Amino acid sequence: MKVILLGELRGKGGEGDIIDVAQGYAENYLFPNGIAQPATPGNIKQLEQRRNNIAIREAKRIADAEALRDQLDGKVVVIDVKIGDEGQLFGSVTNAMVGDALKEQYGIEIDRKRIEINKPIKTAGLHEVVVGIYRTIFATIGVQVGAPEDLPEGDEDVPADEEIVAEDASEATESEEA
Repeated sequence: MKVILLGELRGKGGEGDIIDVAQGYAENYLFPNGIAQPATPGNIKQLEQRRNNIAIREAKRIADAEALRDQLDGKVVVIDVKIGDEGQLFGSVTNAMVGDALKEQYGIEIDRKRIEINKPIKTAGLHEVVVGIYRTIFATIGVQVGAPEDLPEGDEDVPADEEIVAEDASEATESEEA
C-alpha cells in the first residue's frame, strides 16, 4: 500500500515522501498516529501544492541538525557508575544513561532511540558512541565511564614517568655490562 508520510519515519523517509508499506502497518500504526495518509490521487495533488513548504521545512531541519552535530561532535560525557576491581561494571551503560548525561552536562536533549551503542558498554574507560541526529546526519561523542581517577591502572604508588625512567636506567646498565 502506498502512503504519503506526514513526518519523518526513521529508516523509511521524511515528510512528503511516498513509500510502500504493508496495509496492516499503515492502517494500524501510521494512520491512527498521524504519521502518514493514503496516497490517493487527491492527496498526491495536495502534496504537489505543498512541495515548496515541505522543502523549506526540510532545509530548516537539516540546518538545525547540522548545527546540533557541530555542537555534539567531540564532546565527552562522564557517566559515574559502580566499577569493580578489574574495571568491569556492575551492569552496563545504556543509551538512556548517555542521553540523561548529555542533558545534565551540556543541556542538549537527545531522544534515547537516536543514541546508537553498537556493543554493550561493560568496561570502564572512554568509549565512542554514535548519535543519529536526522536521516544521514550523525555525530560521534565520547562516553567516559567512571571518573578517570577511578580507573584501575595497576600499581598506583609509582607514577608512570618514574616507571619509564627506571626502565631506561635498567637498559643502560645492561648495555654497559655487555
